[in-house]
Amino acid sequence: MPKGYIIGHITVDNPEAYAEYIRRDTPIIQSYGGNPIVRGGTSETLDGPEYSRHVVFEFPDYASAKACYSDPEYQEVAKIRRDNATSMIVLVEGV
Repeated sequence: MPKGYIIGHITVDNPEAYAEYIRRDTPIIQSYGGNPIVRGGTSETLDGPEYSRHVVFEFPDYASAKACYSDPEYQEVAKIRRDNATSMIVLVEGV
């Protein structure tokens, strides 16, 4: 069965508040079997809009990734990200 991925491209405007988002989203992601493949780190934009932070979380399957993102608890925590960063989040099924 193909894995599921949540991929985020983010530019953080308020690092202190964003740290709270990371602290609170991690256990939710883990509860759905999510595993960070990329979480920050050095990056270089080669094409398209520039974001300063990139994340990739791998899940056991697409349904688990979608359920994680749709979880009401996660959506409450996601408000912190939305209020303190510009982001583009994508849900993808792997090959």
